[in-house]
Amino acid sequence: MAGTPVEPYWELTFDADGDVHTGERDGLVAGVGRERLTDLVIFAHGWNNDRPRASGLYRRFFAPFPALVDGAAGADGAEARVGYGGVIWPSMRFADEPAPDFPERALATTPTGPPVLDAATRQALTAVFPRSEETVARLAELLERRPEAPERLAEFTGLVRALVTADQQGAGFVQDLEGESEPTVLAGDPEVVCKAFADALAGGEAPAELFDGGWRKLWKGAHELLRQASYYTMKRRAGTVGERGLGPALGVLARSAPGLRVHLVGHSFGARLMAFGLRGLPEEASVSSLTLLQGAFSHYAFSSRLPFDTRRGGALKGAHRRVRGPVVCVHSRHDSALGVMYPLASRLARDADSVLGIDNTRWGAMGYDGIQAMDGSARLSLARALDGGLPDEGCASVDASAVVSRGGPPSGAHGDICHDELARLILLAGRIGG
Repeated sequence: MAGTPVEPYWELTFDADGDVHTGERDGLVAGVGRERLTDLVIFAHGWNNDRPRASGLYRRFFAPFPALVDGAAGADGAEARVGYGGVIWPSMRFADEPAPDFPERALATTPTGPPVLDAATRQALTAVFPRSEETVARLAELLERRPEAPERLAEFTGLVRALVTADQQGAGFVQDLEGESEPTVLAGDPEVVCKAFADALAGGEAPAELFDGGWRKLWKGAHELLRQASYYTMKRRAGTVGERGLGPALGVLARSAPGLRVHLVGHSFGARLMAFGLRGLPEEASVSSLTLLQGAFSHYAFSSRLPFDTRRGGALKGAHRRVRGPVVCVHSRHDSALGVMYPLASRLARDADSVLGIDNTRWGAMGYDGIQAMDGSARLSLARALDGGLPDEGCASVDASAVVSRGGPPSGAHGDICHDELARLILLAGRIGG
């Protein structure tokens, strides 16, 4: 990739069903052998509109690595020969939300303008939801007009439900917790739901004048409801691509280069993709480290017993044993996408009557408060982790609030991940240098 600060570098492209671009996979396999690599760091983005944006994130994120790796020793004491990879998978980003570590968008304020679907967002929605052009056009029309009529708000939420339900007819959706049913997205009273999202955007009970009137407030909430509903599709796809796509592709790589140490890194839903890739690994394969940056999936996913139902566990219980080194979960209290919106949307999916509840414990995301209900899991500050505190194996939650801190609503610091400290943390988890 032109302008990439690291070499050698490859990209792996997957479709929504997890099928890999075989030419890219075979090119990676051949290149690893040709370069005689000892280590390979593979990164998966969260929600991004397209390949250029995802590739741009990889350029920025990998920028500190060459200086940190130069002359570093690998796990066996010999000089490490490190390669890099970027996963491209079909996700989307609303055009009005900050992209990871774009300084010009990092200090956004509470959005108060009219909720609209601009051309870029409409194009992204139709790409993510095939054959949805008419539905997306009608959603855009309703948001532009914002009619003061309950039936039109109900029409909007019904159209969003239809988008997500149609998409779920494809590959199966694996929940983060055992025994959970397919989410019933957008159930309940449209006015109650949309008001809850508008309040969450404002950081609490939002006065009507903040959004220029009561109905304007409801339509602002409706816009956020569409954003959050689209994330169900991203979440489903991330698990599918990880388990059905990345895991088997890593198996092919392991058979070709059995001595290669693979280090997986994922941001947001890309963290879910990487974690569920462990479920898709063939028996003979493993990875050497897994780093989850602001992971947008349940903080109970690795738990063997759920605190609120000890008969059940997380969908990834025991999966950390497929990692020869540590599973490192980076979290930040400044991540409002995960601290506010994620648990609200999770509750809405299952119990519309609880939308105004304040207990986010059951529905929390690990990128906000770390891995929960996991026996023996370490909890560290970023400074302690960088000072040699990471365990050699097992799970560790690292509070990176000191550096993952920039960004305004609705995402907060969710995308603030391009930091030298996080690059060092990944290398320490992989026992490269340090």
